[in-house]
Amino acid sequence: MLDVAQAVAWVRMFSGYARTESVLAAARDTFDPARPCAICCAVCRAREAAGRQAPVAPSQGRERLVLILERAVPFVPASEPRVWPVVPAGRTLVRVAEVPVPPPRAG
Repeated sequence: MLDVAQAVAWVRMFSGYARTESVLAAARDTFDPARPCAICCAVCRAREAAGRQAPVAPSQGRERLVLILERAVPFVPASEPRVWPVVPAGRTLVRVAEVPVPPPRAG
């Protein structure tokens, strides 16, 4: 959830900077650690608080028990082969004579 909040903060900062600066300058200012916004500061404080409350990792000498093992199934998109539609061979009528043009009107 903190990652989503940080992404929202970056989008808001970038859109604010992009109104008055070039895209490159807006991106540089957005990710400048010396210029955090209020949301960035709140996310940083929340990350620090979560780090202090994290459970203690088991020692190296202890054996861990894995209760659930889920293997990712590779995604293989299956698409139908693309085939051009078959157009039946046929003959069409071709006009040989010229198109009649009406005489000019007197205006």
